[in-house]
Amino acid sequence: MMKLVYPALFSPWEDGSGFTVEVPDLPGCVTEGYSLADAIHMAEDAACGWLLTELEQGKPIPSASAIQTVVPEEGDFVSLVALDMDAYTEKYGKKAVRKNLTIPAWLNTFAEDQRINFSKVLTDALISLYEQDLSAPAP
Repeated sequence: MMKLVYPALFSPWEDGSGFTVEVPDLPGCVTEGYSLADAIHMAEDAACGWLLTELEQGKPIPSASAIQTVVPEEGDFVSLVALDMDAYTEKYGKKAVRKNLTIPAWLNTFAEDQRINFSKVLTDALISLYEQDLSAPAP
């Protein structure tokens, strides 16, 4: 199980409507939220995404600094963010996931005769649907 904790620097917006959050141990890991709860959630998501990219590229995970070493500017504060990398990786990782499926026997016979790769066909179809969904106009 990979659960990690990193200190995060929270900077309230001047108008008080939200926060900018930076995770100093993860260079460039900066996000925002419209409330404290939203900012915490966004910080967890951004940090997990940053770390997943590093892991998938075979890079080491940076060590977390002690919270006492992150010194906030006036008006800012430091808090810890907890990261569940296993759950995040399962949901967003590039690792292949095994799925069972049910199709009519006649279709299975046809596909096997044609030497069709079921995984490739399903993956291609799902990617096509995903891309169509991304290009759909917002409601």
